[in-house]
Amino acid sequence: MRGSVDSAVDAAGADVLFHHSVPAVFGGDFARGLRSRLDDALPSTERIETAATPAESSAAIGDADVVLTIRPVSDELSGGAGPDWVQTLNSGVDAYDLDALADRGIAVTNAAGVAANPIAEQVLGYLLVFERRIHRGIRQQERDGVWRDYSAGELGGKTLGIVGVGAIGTRVAELASGFDMEVIGTKRTPETAPAVVDEAHPPAGLPEVLSRSDYVVLACPLVEATRGLIDAEALMSMRSDAVLVNVARGEVVDESALETALQQKRIRGAALDVFEEEPLPAESPLWDLPNAVITPHMAGSTPKYADRIGSLFEDNYRRYASGDLDDLRNRVV
Repeated sequence: MRGSVDSAVDAAGADVLFHHSVPAVFGGDFARGLRSRLDDALPSTERIETAATPAESSAAIGDADVVLTIRPVSDELSGGAGPDWVQTLNSGVDAYDLDALADRGIAVTNAAGVAANPIAEQVLGYLLVFERRIHRGIRQQERDGVWRDYSAGELGGKTLGIVGVGAIGTRVAELASGFDMEVIGTKRTPETAPAVVDEAHPPAGLPEVLSRSDYVVLACPLVEATRGLIDAEALMSMRSDAVLVNVARGEVVDESALETALQQKRIRGAALDVFEEEPLPAESPLWDLPNAVITPHMAGSTPKYADRIGSLFEDNYRRYASGDLDDLRNRVV
């Protein structure tokens, strides 16, 4: 393993590999903006190689000291040299073989917090859609073209349950507090929960959070303990007038059980940005359920993403250049 940036200057190939084969939610403007940010941020002695395809990434990764990517790289690493550090463009790293990267001594940092604000704003949008019944008004406009009165509620005084009070969950709590909602939640270390959370429970307290919440927001990472966390039993423990919001990972929810709960109106509704299979199959019952709001895994979309991930990478690159990998922000390996 190469331990310093200085030694990489003489290497044949790229010092930094920027693999921008990213989902459409980012698009070409994102790749161009982030590449420009990298060009401005890195010393002129450091070389950047851009890879737009897995094949290009595989060809270049052996000579890279640092990899900036949204896709897992374990399969592309040969038995020889590999990067010192991988910075992911996404917060979730469930698709990465972290154990294999750790065994090779490769540091991995994620983008936790970079998209917290747009995701939190989208969550508040979901809550307002259901509380103010905006989706009914849209359907009356688009499908019926009729003027038909209906009633709506207020978020103030309602209880918001957040499963996973991390960067995203904290920002959701901050915005919800502005609507005078009571915020409760689960966190692996509840004693470290921010003051904006009125009541924090350990993961074992999930049933209580579910049973008390008018709105349940899933903002936890996908790990073995959270896979299928919201199953039929969990859905049955929710209030019949509660709404489930998932901006975590699709696999956190048993989708079949959720479909049944929505069809039988065991819960009032669900707002879903992530799914077990993406794109969501055309035959999925979720498409046709009037109490489900579907968005195509775009809650983190923002024109500020490239600037924010660029700022994080620039900060971490300075730490990397100083030779202290243990000091990298958002380090998960």
